[in-house]
Amino acid sequence: MANFDFDQAEGLRRMLAGPRPRIVTFLSATPQDDKGAMLVNLGASLARAGDEVLLVDACAGGRGVAERLGLADGASLLEVARQQCGLNQVMRQAAQGFTVVSMRGADEPYPRSVRAAGDEQRRLAKAFDVLVKQSGTVLVDGEFGDNGFPVPLMSSAEIVVQVSNSATSIKAAYCLIKRLNHELGRRPFGILVTGASESEAKVVYDNMAQAASRYLAVNLTSMGSVPADEYLHRAARLGRAVVDAFPLAGASVAFRQLAGRFARPTGPSLYRTGSSNHFSA
Repeated sequence: MANFDFDQAEGLRRMLAGPRPRIVTFLSATPQDDKGAMLVNLGASLARAGDEVLLVDACAGGRGVAERLGLADGASLLEVARQQCGLNQVMRQAAQGFTVVSMRGADEPYPRSVRAAGDEQRRLAKAFDVLVKQSGTVLVDGEFGDNGFPVPLMSSAEIVVQVSNSATSIKAAYCLIKRLNHELGRRPFGILVTGASESEAKVVYDNMAQAASRYLAVNLTSMGSVPADEYLHRAARLGRAVVDAFPLAGASVAFRQLAGRFARPTGPSLYRTGSSNHFSA
């Protein structure tokens, strides 16, 4: 039987010893492979800047970033919730310098009853709470399913929607924001534009921000942009982050700028207060 109480106590000690973690849930209106590449490179950029980075794969069916990194096998956070292992057994180190945790294994069965499912979800939420309190910056590879997010903390965390400059992606991102607004109530959302130049990304963000403000009364915040860059694909084929393999590439410059935006803040978050809605790459 795993010593779950010990893990909770250790998490509490770490929480009291330092600043609170920054938790960002990422959703995407781009292909899953684009989202995985973005998260790997952002995580690597934050780690290179000295941040303690945890990347949580909360996608169903092995579609998330853990699978991309070849780290999907092994224990999951759900097994911690079931007291089948401890937190230290689910943390896997990626070559890019950050820690990866899978929330649920691809083949893990669902509970047979509604009550059992509810109990399991509460234990999973508790395990997730303990996990993130031991971390610095937490990047969640998320999905917003029919039942919302798998744990409540993903809903209350910062939420960033990744979008490209294609009409299909922009429409999908707006529909996702509309759905989130309906389910979670009015709150700000971040917009990260990938595969686009700075000028293209500004147009995407400006148009989305105007539509969201006018039709949904929702405030969007620009989180920056990443250009289309062949060096991203070259780095992926090498199994490395672009900031490490090709530090002078345009994408590397962009990810270093993003790392400054997503690093754990020392003071109040402008995102959470909703006091900034301007575009800046």
